[in-house]
Amino acid sequence: MNIRDEEVLREMNLYPLWVRRNVSVAEQSAGRTSVRPVGLQSDLQASDKPNISKSPATDWAALKQQVHDCTACGLRAGCTQTVFGVGDEHADWLFVGEGPGADEDALGEPFVGQAGKLLDNMLAAIRLKRGDNVYIANIVKCRPPANRTPAPDEIATCLPYLQQQIALIQPKLIVALGKTAATALLGREATLGSLRGMLHNYAGIPLLVTYHPAYLLRSPAEKAKAWQDLCLAQTTLQHSNNGTAS
Repeated sequence: MNIRDEEVLREMNLYPLWVRRNVSVAEQSAGRTSVRPVGLQSDLQASDKPNISKSPATDWAALKQQVHDCTACGLRAGCTQTVFGVGDEHADWLFVGEGPGADEDALGEPFVGQAGKLLDNMLAAIRLKRGDNVYIANIVKCRPPANRTPAPDEIATCLPYLQQQIALIQPKLIVALGKTAATALLGREATLGSLRGMLHNYAGIPLLVTYHPAYLLRSPAEKAKAWQDLCLAQTTLQHSNNGTAS
């Protein structure tokens, strides 16, 4: 481990407690029985078919224009601008959060505040970085007032835009950041704890669930669990690239 790696893990409060070893996913998970190597355990009861809108965009330019012009729910009237998403449009990794906050609303890019800084450190911990084989988006494209959780009707209205992004990107792995992102993509209500530590399926794409970086800022003791999730995500994609994932 080099100095930069140590700095990243220290920033996440994971060093020296958590050092990546060549062990199985189950061992990394410290006994979580729901975690198995990729291909042995998965949740296939999730959304197998995305609910694409009636007139889906067929390219990035058209989709960006649709989002920019959208006034389908009340969120657009209360925000500065839409926050479309950012990153490699052919990325293997797709990270999905809940919705823009104040910083994101001002700058037009997801995860640019303190939560974004932590997300960047989480990416660096598994040798990733924003914009390089990584795409970042949110369930809703407009900031909810006072950063509240998006309402079900707001999610239902905006979700087709994300579904079209997924169809265009065709990622090899989706990481849902927080309960709102996870339940919206999986199409069912569940606790975050029950969704973590296992492989889900979104339209044939492996999907994993972890904590939202904003939650980790409020609850730093959970960062060790987030590291477990990142290790599982990395192992999942390695198996997929090796052609061993189901």
